[in-house]
Amino acid sequence: MKETVFDVLLYLFENYMDERPEFHPDQKQLALELSEAGFRRGEIRKAFRWLDGLSVQRQRAASLTLRGDPGAMRHYTLLEARKLDSQGRGFLLTMEHNGALDTRTRELVIERAMALDLDEISLEQMKWVVLMVLNHQPGRDSAHALLEDMVFDDLQGQGLLH
Repeated sequence: MKETVFDVLLYLFENYMDERPEFHPDQKQLALELSEAGFRRGEIRKAFRWLDGLSVQRQRAASLTLRGDPGAMRHYTLLEARKLDSQGRGFLLTMEHNGALDTRTRELVIERAMALDLDEISLEQMKWVVLMVLNHQPGRDSAHALLEDMVFDDLQGQGLLH
């Protein structure tokens, strides 16, 4: 089975970051554990870079003053539209309209989704990206809890969680 960066990130989130978002273990030790879990070194390095990028982009986004006009619509570039399927884009719009995402976090989610080494991001993958991003945002606990319930309810309904 070919594991992707997304699979490594999902494993990290489920096993380390969900309960302890500020958990920062020794990267060498964590890489060893991930290798022992069956992930390839290249994918592990890419996952670490993705997480580093999340931290950098979060800091950069915090310094920006983005104010969303409630009537404004986000237009996706051709590359974004190819990679982020219509269900995922619709999900982001719904999350924004419900107040779970603001303009800043939406852009951070899009940037992090585009940074994944995947040709296309499905709705389920988009939900996980949003969950990982919200997990790293201070003061977004209620949005994080809402989305976490949605993601895990979907997984239980599909028989993927026991």
